[in-house]
Amino acid sequence: MLDPALIDQCADPSLKPAIVEQFVEAAGSSDPLALAVQSGGRLILVPTPKSPDEALGIVREYAGKAIVRVGITQFPAGVGAKDATELKPDLVEPCGNLRIGTAMFAKVLRIVSKWYGNPKSDEAFAQIFEDAIHAWRTARFEGLNVFRAEDPGGALDAQPNNVVPSETAATSDQPSEPSVPSQAKAKAQDAGIRIDLSRIGSN
Repeated sequence: MLDPALIDQCADPSLKPAIVEQFVEAAGSSDPLALAVQSGGRLILVPTPKSPDEALGIVREYAGKAIVRVGITQFPAGVGAKDATELKPDLVEPCGNLRIGTAMFAKVLRIVSKWYGNPKSDEAFAQIFEDAIHAWRTARFEGLNVFRAEDPGGALDAQPNNVVPSETAATSDQPSEPSVPSQAKAKAQDAGIRIDLSRIGSN
């Protein structure tokens, strides 16, 4: 569990503390020096760093040659950097990693939310959050590289205080409205059609 003070001081202010905590729980690590290096779909074994300097050295060694995830948010090292020397110690420092990681995740949430039509209900946000976590792990959403894509902007007004997993999310009282998981299946079958989640959870 993240220290509430760390969230207050370092997390992106556009995200509620509960969303930050659930994001790190779902996609991050409790170890600020945690590294995951992949190349060609295979995990590369690297020495376990014993200090921030060692961790940053490993990141700089593999950045640009492999996919490197680092820190408590498992931030994709190298995004926005033209050269390994531009990678800063913030990547392996808890506050710095949480700051850049949550700022990037907020952008991913905005990208996914816009694709869904910026719905406002808690049930819809549960699906958006789930898709954003998947996009964070894979770097892609509907063929778009979410880390390099332009930020669509806008406020994330629909954030609940707690994300209910979409599998157990409440459905609308209106029988004509499919549940969020059903709409997710429709999206997978036809990625070219935007799915309107704006009415889910409405009475």
